[in-house]
Amino acid sequence: MLALGIDPGTAICGYGVVEMKGSILRPVFYGSILTDKDWKPEERLRRIYQDVSDIISHYHPDFMSVEKLYFNRNVNTAIPVAQARGVVLLAAAQQELPVLEFTPMQIKKSVAGTGTADKKQVIFMIQRLLGIREKIDPDDTADALAAAVCGLSQARILRMQTKGGQSIGEILDAQRNPLSKR
Repeated sequence: MLALGIDPGTAICGYGVVEMKGSILRPVFYGSILTDKDWKPEERLRRIYQDVSDIISHYHPDFMSVEKLYFNRNVNTAIPVAQARGVVLLAAAQQELPVLEFTPMQIKKSVAGTGTADKKQVIFMIQRLLGIREKIDPDDTADALAAAVCGLSQARILRMQTKGGQSIGEILDAQRNPLSKR
């Protein structure tokens, strides 16, 4: 199973493609999409959309795992993050890629065992789980890898709960439209 994890942002949008075979996790491709603060907002969003679309087209993941928008107090950062998240979701929708969404707390708990893990703990655990020796920089890349790992963990549980090994897309469709399968 192959997952694309995304940590959305307009300045830095982390991505990570992770493969799971049995219980073995392997990083396939990861990094961050960086946009210049001097670019127009629409140019930044177009770059994110194009790069995410290219990753989906090249790797053909089984699903995308995206961090849900966490809104605290700073509306100035929440709006651009929401815009970036929107173009990421559009890229997935246009290629009919199923999307799993998780809160930052769910992702942290999945990889570090606690929803209150700090950035250093998440990075440490991602490096350990994926066998990455070099420093993961920026943090957004580690967050995207963590989102992919969280999604793979959840997808594995969903598949084990269904008979016949349904695809993640089939499972998600059934959850969204429970009456359509009857």
